[in-house]
Amino acid sequence: MTLSRRVAYAIAAAALLLIAFTFYRAFAGSDESWAPVAKSSIAKPPPPLPTEPALWTGRINYRALDSRLQTLAAQPQMVGLAVAIIEDGRLSFVKGYGVTDFESETPVDPATVFRWASLSKGVAGTLGAKLASEGKLSMDDTVAQWGSTLRLPGGAEQQLTVGQLLSHQTGLTKNAFDGRLEGGDNAAELRMRLAQAPLQCQPQTCHSYQNIAFDAASEIESKAGGALYDQLVEEQLFKPLGMKRAGVGMAALTGAAHWAKPHRGHVERTLSDAYFRVPAAAGVSSSIVDLERWMEAQMGMWPKVLSPAVLNEAHRVRVDTRRVYGGAMSRALENPGYGLGWRSFTYQGHLLQGHSGAVDGYRSTMIYDPAAKTGVAMLWNSNWGRPFAFPLEVLDDYYRLPVTDWLDLPVSATPPAGTAEGDGNLIDGLTGKAPRATETKQ
Repeated sequence: MTLSRRVAYAIAAAALLLIAFTFYRAFAGSDESWAPVAKSSIAKPPPPLPTEPALWTGRINYRALDSRLQTLAAQPQMVGLAVAIIEDGRLSFVKGYGVTDFESETPVDPATVFRWASLSKGVAGTLGAKLASEGKLSMDDTVAQWGSTLRLPGGAEQQLTVGQLLSHQTGLTKNAFDGRLEGGDNAAELRMRLAQAPLQCQPQTCHSYQNIAFDAASEIESKAGGALYDQLVEEQLFKPLGMKRAGVGMAALTGAAHWAKPHRGHVERTLSDAYFRVPAAAGVSSSIVDLERWMEAQMGMWPKVLSPAVLNEAHRVRVDTRRVYGGAMSRALENPGYGLGWRSFTYQGHLLQGHSGAVDGYRSTMIYDPAAKTGVAMLWNSNWGRPFAFPLEVLDDYYRLPVTDWLDLPVSATPPAGTAEGDGNLIDGLTGKAPRATETKQ
């Protein structure tokens, strides 16, 4: 027999043995541990985002809300808008409206990245509460104890606690030295010069909203956590929550594949780095899907990342505040208070939590009912304040309250959710308009 024929026989025999072995394992053996991929390791694909009417289910009338949002987005003061709604602990609605800018006319979608502005303060407050739960700092520590650059009149930083810093109890006049920050001054140097700034009240005795002073939190938390502030936020919060398009700093916005440009009306604004330089106060950007995930976490839906104790520490009211927003909305949100970078209100007997934000060319808001695990997140790239009122239309529908036209849209616009077409149960017979919810800058 030739050598080549022997080799061919050997190969054929080996092939027959392999086939026989495979047949045996498939039919004679019950142990599947040999398989290269275990059945349990095959991940199910995530459910589709509820961007279409067929996926909008729940007690809220999402089709009516969608019509309202289309009308809102078409107003001349608007450019682009992204909205997400959680109902009973489930993402039930997410959609983009308008464009990122009028030059490219790129449509806004759930992946479009916007600035959070002051909604970022809740990140600093939540991170502080988490670090405190790990024993790395205490809300009762003084600001001076951590060697921050913040200086207050009369050396009050020696008594002001970290918890009071994060709840705006410095006593400084509102938004102290913000104009100088916008003019290009260094944030740390401005914090040291706050020792000569005027006071609204004695430190530790009232709520006085700040940006530059508040950002001392980024210095303190960086030292406590042993890393740069943006790295801590990413590793401790955003990455564990799966917030893939969220980040701190200008690069998180401009480095995104799809980001919304700032506008005032239809005029595109020059993007400023001013408030990115106070990252704890206003440094976060993300898509609406990431902001929705952040809202889930604040509702207690991610306890392995944010425990109930951490959330309680972050949200419990530490100081009463003046009413916010304006007009009818201001009157409707009762018992306003402030925790660690978070606001709380009572609305029609329900506790609401959240925050809003405003920098030139961008607005944001997130308001939710933690007990019902129902709420609204919104991001838009214009200076118009009217959309701040939209969450109340959603909550009115969810609570089955009488309909109010919180957005005060044109009379010809789609009626608020929960109202049958043509139903004008709250329309004023003299003016033809619903009760007005006045806009105000946050």
